[in-house]
Amino acid sequence: MEGKVLVAVFMGSDSDLPVMKGAVDVLAELGIRAEVHISSAHRTPERTAELVREAEAKGVEVIIAGAGMAAHLPGVIAAFTVLPVIGVPISSGSLQGVDALYAIAQMPPGVPVATVAINGARNAGILAAQILSGRYPEIREKLRRMREKMAQGVVEKDKLLQEKGIEGFMAK
Repeated sequence: MEGKVLVAVFMGSDSDLPVMKGAVDVLAELGIRAEVHISSAHRTPERTAELVREAEAKGVEVIIAGAGMAAHLPGVIAAFTVLPVIGVPISSGSLQGVDALYAIAQMPPGVPVATVAINGARNAGILAAQILSGRYPEIREKLRRMREKMAQGVVEKDKLLQEKGIEGFMAK
């Protein structure tokens, strides 16, 4: 795992970067190297296919793809690889990401795309890490520590709520 890029993160536009950064950030927190690309399913389909093939050839093991509106990027990527693909529907347009959620979740039989919540890039990064944890025990341990830290944060917030009451807690 050391030094190897295990995850590729794709988005169709630079406007998707603020959302997709959540996946990149959580992967970095877990010590998982990722490469990041902007490539459109519609405007640069050949380049998208080439990048996916190159990623697979380099040893990438999971792909995360974010897309809004028609959200074809995750499905197009899945058509070019048998690697696990995680789709992130991005809130955009008049339907606020619901169209993207449906487009990503409704893949035809045989070409699945795992789908997280609208703007759920952070969970996509965690899911990618969970997929990798079957092969890399060190990632599994980092995920356990991350969960323990989240749990401790909840306990600490409850303690603060009990000490300060609702009004005092919300005034922070």
